[in-house]
Amino acid sequence: MIPASASDTSTARRSTRQVLVGGIKIGGAAPIVVQSMTNTDTADIAATVAQVKALAEAGSELVRVTVDTAAAAAAVATLRERLDAAGCRVPLIGDFHYNGHKLLTDFPDCARALAKYRINPGNVGRGSKRDAQFAVLIEKAIEYGKAVRIGVNWGSLDSDLLARMMDDNARRSGPLPAQAVMREALIASAIGSAQRAQALGLPGERIVLSCKVSAVQDLIAVYGELARRCDYALHLGLTEAGMGSKGIVASTAAISVLLQQGIGDTIRVSLTPEPAGDRRREVIVAQEILQTMGLRSFTPQVTACPGCGRTTSSYFQALAQRIESYLRAAMPAWRERYPGVENLHVAVMGCVVNGPGESKLANIGISLPGTGETPVAPVYVDGVKTVTLKGDRIAEEFQALVDDYVRATYGDGTLAAHAKPGLKTIAVKAIA
Repeated sequence: MIPASASDTSTARRSTRQVLVGGIKIGGAAPIVVQSMTNTDTADIAATVAQVKALAEAGSELVRVTVDTAAAAAAVATLRERLDAAGCRVPLIGDFHYNGHKLLTDFPDCARALAKYRINPGNVGRGSKRDAQFAVLIEKAIEYGKAVRIGVNWGSLDSDLLARMMDDNARRSGPLPAQAVMREALIASAIGSAQRAQALGLPGERIVLSCKVSAVQDLIAVYGELARRCDYALHLGLTEAGMGSKGIVASTAAISVLLQQGIGDTIRVSLTPEPAGDRRREVIVAQEILQTMGLRSFTPQVTACPGCGRTTSSYFQALAQRIESYLRAAMPAWRERYPGVENLHVAVMGCVVNGPGESKLANIGISLPGTGETPVAPVYVDGVKTVTLKGDRIAEEFQALVDDYVRATYGDGTLAAHAKPGLKTIAVKAIA
């Protein structure tokens, strides 16, 4: 017999230590956290504040900023002040490479303003300086009570560690492939660095680990083994995933497999934006991964018909796009005003074949006519047909009905408390 729900087929969530980052819980029994990163010059305070706010409003629960220069470090405290003044409380993570030990020492206001430090053990220092500079970073996290992500990257792996492991492998009677040694080096670097941080006094409950690679199968293999060997909270994501559909597909494939195995406590979808592209896209993709897997709900969803020869008009496509854009734009205000509204779903169907059925399964649904069908659009509310729309203002009238439904259903929070994610849908069907 098929299980009653998709969740019945998934592996139980991996048990981890729970990390608190500026009030956001990562790991343990906490929901999987969505995060993102700015691509502005952090020293450009106005641009960075604007982008952090945009990412937070899109649903990023943590936002990382680059701290690579004295000017960037000097700007962080002001960034925090301006965000707080604007009512944007999203925790900031500082991304440090090469000179983080110096910047955190020279700019204590920066060290205090950040909620978490991200450090890469592959580039905290070279040779004899590596251990001392790593220790400074950890000591600053201890001094200011901050969490740390120890983030190992394929492209900046500790060269000394990798060389030693390659030499050891070459001496084996049956050497492993170089790729296997590199995977093992990633894991060894992450866990070894975390253990050293704990030996320096940083609690394990303030450590998050990541092992970023750019290939899907490598990521799945590395995180599966990393999860087996430790109980630290884990940050998931492909590094350099790419642009457009390639980046989205690769990130979704890798992250989804691991989430289905119960692995992962916070995720970032690292998309390369098109020139002047919208940085918020990576937040939306991360949310959609979690929501389509039934792990979290963020915004009302639109389920849309792909269209076929029965739907030669583009009207249903335009209406679906309009409703989806409207729902996402409304969510920053609705999130506070209508608890539970994120569980509302919208489906856009194409003709009489599936339209009425999808509409009847909806919270509220409209079934627009396909080619050659009667030019009327019945609306269903919780499975019952309530009104039929006609004429040139179907889109506006349906949007108003959606607004009415949201206010009536979620306005006092009574029904919202009993809503079940993924259970109902708003359906939209095509007009000729």
